[in-house]
This record gives sequence, C-alpha cells and structure tokens, in this order.
Amino acid sequence: MDTASAARVDWRSLWASGDLARFCFISLGILLHATNETMVATVMPAMVGDLSGVQLVGWSLAIYELGSICAGAAAGRLLSFVSLRATMISAALLYSAGALVCAAAPTMPVFLAGRLLEGFGGGGLVALAFVAVERLFDRRIWPQLFAIISAVWGVAAFSGPLIGAVLAEAFSWRVAFGVFTGGGLTMALATLVFLRGPRATERRPGGAAPFPFLPLMVLAGSVMLIAVAGVEIRAGRSTLLLLLGLAGLAAFFALDARRPRSRLFPSRLFDWRTQVGSGMTIVLAFSVATCSFAVYGPLILTNLHGISVLTTGYIIAAESIAWSILSIAVANAPPRRERLIIIGGMSMVAAGIAGFAYAVPAGSIPLILACAVLQGGGFGIAWPFVTRIIVGAAPETERTVAASAVPTMQRIGYAVGAALCGIIANAGGFSAGVNDAASASVGYWLFVAFIPLAILGVAAAVRNSAPPTSAPAA
Repeated sequence: MDTASAARVDWRSLWASGDLARFCFISLGILLHATNETMVATVMPAMVGDLSGVQLVGWSLAIYELGSICAGAAAGRLLSFVSLRATMISAALLYSAGALVCAAAPTMPVFLAGRLLEGFGGGGLVALAFVAVERLFDRRIWPQLFAIISAVWGVAAFSGPLIGAVLAEAFSWRVAFGVFTGGGLTMALATLVFLRGPRATERRPGGAAPFPFLPLMVLAGSVMLIAVAGVEIRAGRSTLLLLLGLAGLAAFFALDARRPRSRLFPSRLFDWRTQVGSGMTIVLAFSVATCSFAVYGPLILTNLHGISVLTTGYIIAAESIAWSILSIAVANAPPRRERLIIIGGMSMVAAGIAGFAYAVPAGSIPLILACAVLQGGGFGIAWPFVTRIIVGAAPETERTVAASAVPTMQRIGYAVGAALCGIIANAGGFSAGVNDAASASVGYWLFVAFIPLAILGVAAAVRNSAPPTSAPAA
C-alpha cells in the first residue's frame, strides 16, 4: 500500500471498528463546552432581569474562559496522576455541578461561581478530547478525528445561541442551564461505559513531579487582568491592564519552561526551528486576530447599516458551517498535499480578516458573507493538519502535553483578542457612544489592526509546513 492510500481512511470501516463511535462520545464534551459558551448571549437578558447585577454581565464570559484556560492547561499534567477515563468523568461531573449552580443561582455572584465551575469542567473536557486522540487512536486517522472536532465546534457555534433563545423564551433561562446539567451527567456516564482498555483506564506515571501551582496562579491572574481590561473600556486603564496581563502571560510561559518535570506546554513553545513552535505560533496568532467580527460585527452592522441581528447570526453560522464542511472535505488529503493545505488555509483566514476591513464599513452583505466563509473555511482546511503536526512533532514524552496545549492556547488567544478588540473599539469612538461615525471608524480599524498579526500567522504556517531544522535541546 502506498503512502497516499495509507493516509486515506474509509469512514464506514472506521465506524465498524468502533473507533469512530467511541470518539463521538468523547466529542460530546466539546459540544457541551462550546454550546454553553455561545448560548449565554441569548439567555443573558432574561437572566439579568431575574438576578439583576447588570454591572457583572461582562464577567459571565470572562470567568468561564478563565476556568477553561486553567483546566485546559492542567489537563495533560493531571494524567500523570489519574487515568484518562477518571479525569474525563471528573471533568464532566464538575461541569454538571457548575451548570446546576447556575440554574439555581439566587444572585449574580452565585451564578458567576457556577460559571467558573462550568469553565473548569468544560475546559478540561476539551483538552482531554485532544489528549484522547493522541492516546487512543492510530496516528494515521488523526486528521479525520481532528476534522470531527472542527465539525463539532461548528455545530456548537451554530446551535448554541438558538438553543438558548428557544429554551429561555419557551421555558426559562434556568431550564437552559438545567439541560446542560443533564448533559454533563450523560457525558460522565458515556465515558464510564465507552472508554475502556488499558490506555484509557491506566495512568501514565510521570514520576514524582510537583504540580505547577505557581504557573497556573500566574496564568489565572494574567487572564483576569486581560478580561478586566475588556469589561469597562477606558483607554488608559484598559491599556495598563492589558500590558500587565501580557507581561503576566510572558511570565507564565517563562515559569512553565523552567519546570520541565511539570511543564504545561511543550518545550521551545515559540521556537520556529521546530514544528511545535511554529505551529503554536499559528494557533495563538490566528486565535487573537479573528475575534473582531464575532465580538463587534453584529453591533456595527446593526447600528451602521440597519442589518438585522438575525442576518448577522446567519453570517456567523455560515462561517461555522464553512469550517465544518471543508474540514471534513480535506480530512483524507494525502500527506504530500499537507504543506499546500496549511499555507492555503491560513492565507484564506488572513484574506478574510483583510476583506472585513472593507466589507464591514461598506455594509455589503455578499462581501461580508464571502469574508466569513474565507475565514471559517480557511480554519477548517488547515486546523486538523496543524494540530496533527504539533502533536506528532512533539517529543514522545511531551505528546500528551502538546495535545492539551492546543485548545488551551486557543482560549488564551481568544481572551487576549477580546481585550484588544475592546481597546480598539474604545479608541475608535465607542467610548462616547455607538453612532454612525464611530461605527464606521471601529469597523475599519478593528480589522486593519490585526492584519500584521495575520501576516505573522501565515509566515508561521509557511515555516510550519516545511521540514524542521535542527534546534538545541530544551
């Protein structure tokens, strides 16, 4: 069998072997996390009317992301002490408990405590899904499984707000969180039943390495500072908090690199002489650079051009659908096409970011839709292969850590990107209120400002898809 044939997998055979069915249950954790994350926007008005505390609304997403980042960073390390199945069950139960606290919350602070628990559980489930690919499945089918992960994200992005709106309108916002309480319990039961075998039930001892409390505390503090910078935007205050947060992130990565026995990220994290380093640069750069439309696109289009929120929702859904469809479409591509796919996909994302800078101020729905499809489709094409390269190129002893590091780096990128978007929007005129002039200015600079970062991401993609050069030992 030649290389190209070996790289192709028959989906029917994959299902018959049981691998695909087993992975579908693992992916349920990603669906729970991502759907809950996107649902909150549509239940928030009803929830605030019930609990009050509108000044704390911004913390709902920020604290959820904080829990997700910390859990994702810790997930790979925890597997040195606990089996994959036990860790995944614990994360699902923690997620379910958090959703239950949210559903029964009498006040906004209690609700935020539930969101933190949900974030810990959901972030752990996402990271563990990536680890499960590395632990439980043959490397030959990693692109297919990572493509399924991309499809699940697309389904969640499309369905989350709709689920929240329907449940809140037909029943109550508390029922929406009650549904996710049951979802977490279902995930725990499915994991208990379907994750069997020594790879899932036996831990991989990593020696008596200390648990990295200090790096995680620094990470939590850094993300909190960045989140605060994006809650109530004031140029000087937000810039200071953002800089402190970025400095804290740099300190976190430095602390992590100095603790090889308890490392949360792979060694030489941003070293372009390795495919791990250039790959993680791609993840961070594009996670930061692509937040703009999701955060501010609907607000700008509605106020500047009178485009309905429903229409903007369909545009965002189109981006998610493009991601899912193209991810599945290229999953069986032969290895010789990998370089072209990665560079082409990341170039599509960069073109989408640049195109938004013209299309959003102009208010052209066809052009905006085209940019959204470029951005989502580019991610769908390249992401499974970038992820496979990162995990596959990591040293054998760091592959579990590398697998869990990918979604963690995404969450860090989203937190940084959202804070930057807020500062740019404020500087563009939103600090004085939403009006046509401010919307036009923000709609331009919100995308132009991230073009250099997108170019950096494309350069990293070119480097990542080339054969790695030698690098000094970590």
